[in-house]
Amino acid sequence: MTGSRTETSPKSPRVSAQPGRARESAIEEMLRVDHAGEYGAVRIYAGQLAVLRNMPGNEDLVAKLEHMAEDEEVHLARFNELINERHVRPTAFAPVWHVAGFALGAATALLGEKAAHACTAAVEEVIDEHYRSQVQRLDQMGEEEKPLRDTIEKFRLEEVEHRDEAIASGAEQAPAYPLLSGAIKAACRLAIKVSEKA
Repeated sequence: MTGSRTETSPKSPRVSAQPGRARESAIEEMLRVDHAGEYGAVRIYAGQLAVLRNMPGNEDLVAKLEHMAEDEEVHLARFNELINERHVRPTAFAPVWHVAGFALGAATALLGEKAAHACTAAVEEVIDEHYRSQVQRLDQMGEEEKPLRDTIEKFRLEEVEHRDEAIASGAEQAPAYPLLSGAIKAACRLAIKVSEKA
């Protein structure tokens, strides 16, 4: 007997219906992983710029990357504020992302301009998916979390700009692009899963 009870799809996250600690835990995971992701992005650009600033003829590319890096610094600064305001523990993997992010940036820069753009495009595509999913979850939480929702949506749109600029600059012309892009995306998705919980 079903009565008047409304069935909910098991695939629909019901974050808005979760009371107290469950809801708070969902926000903590979001902030932890977003803080980690922006930290990793800052380190990727640091690695790329460390290589490319020392190569002649890269002035235009360096200027583009510096602009993107500045956006990531703004994002990271805001997530630093948010994790402090919400008393969220940063990921324990920050030292790993410190090294891995820089290494990924430096390695792709050493492969050339197109590979550096391919790295940006791959990372930002994953971040777009990730932030889009978070915005959908935050929409379910109502007005209380609208400021956080709007912050993440603003940052998502800026990440999409980075992705589009990287593609327009020749990311898909990088050697072995599908392989390189696929490997970077897989690494980013793994880092997201790890950073949410740990």
